[in-house]
Amino acid sequence: MTYEFNHVHLKAADPKAAADWYVKAFGFTIVSDSTRQFGDRFIACNTVDGVRVNISNQRTGETLGNGDAGAHYGIEHFGVNVENLQSAIDELTDLGAKLLEGPIDAGGGLHIAFIKCPQDTRVELLQLP
Repeated sequence: MTYEFNHVHLKAADPKAAADWYVKAFGFTIVSDSTRQFGDRFIACNTVDGVRVNISNQRTGETLGNGDAGAHYGIEHFGVNVENLQSAIDELTDLGAKLLEGPIDAGGGLHIAFIKCPQDTRVELLQLP
């Protein structure tokens, strides 16, 4: 059996505000914005390299737990390549992100940092060698 990656789905109290932040921060493109049959606002975005990121709020009758930008089990973060790590940190914190860890010299020319984005989403920034 062959599996193909399809999407990442983020939950947000205000999906439009979250999507707009990712548009400004990472150049996402909003491709659709609708209310689904489940009662949630559902915004589909594409990254600059074509990865689908869906952002929605709670469905009718659904109770969501708090977000967690800290290290934890399960899906913990997604990673984004950047050209200049310090410039990216500066730009993203100016947009409201919070630096959690880093910059870290991971060896071999790789430098990383972790930030907390709106809705308590953890994102890793990677400056590749």
